[in-house]
Amino acid sequence: MVYITRRERFNAAHRMYKPELSDDENYRIFGPCSNPNWHGHNYTLHVTVRGKLNPDTGFTMNLKELSLLIREYVIEKLDHKNVNIEVAFMQGKIATSENLAIAIWNQLEEPVLKAGAELFKVKLEETENNFVEYYGENQKLI
Repeated sequence: MVYITRRERFNAAHRMYKPELSDDENYRIFGPCSNPNWHGHNYTLHVTVRGKLNPDTGFTMNLKELSLLIREYVIEKLDHKNVNIEVAFMQGKIATSENLAIAIWNQLEEPVLKAGAELFKVKLEETENNFVEYYGENQKLI
């Protein structure tokens, strides 16, 4: 089994909050990330896929194809958008990095599988100090 990773970047705004709570209650839970006027991040996304090596190409998956899938299913929907308002796959979810990583996984899992590989990990860096890694619900770690 071979693992390969593609890195992409996007910029997006969000607000972490629960609409049924007051601004004060949201601030107690989410701190300044619950700012009613939003805030943004320069995200770095790492998508790792795995599979068998194709003896004809030497690839597990063509990274150009993986990049195109990530752009179509994720970047074009997130880049320079408000995650809470403009991103259909985040509707009804609190816009945490954890929820965003899971939603990105859900966007990519089937297209990657159709391309002949298996999605292994989504790593989403929100800041240089904070990131989340998601390995899917049914996946065992190495």
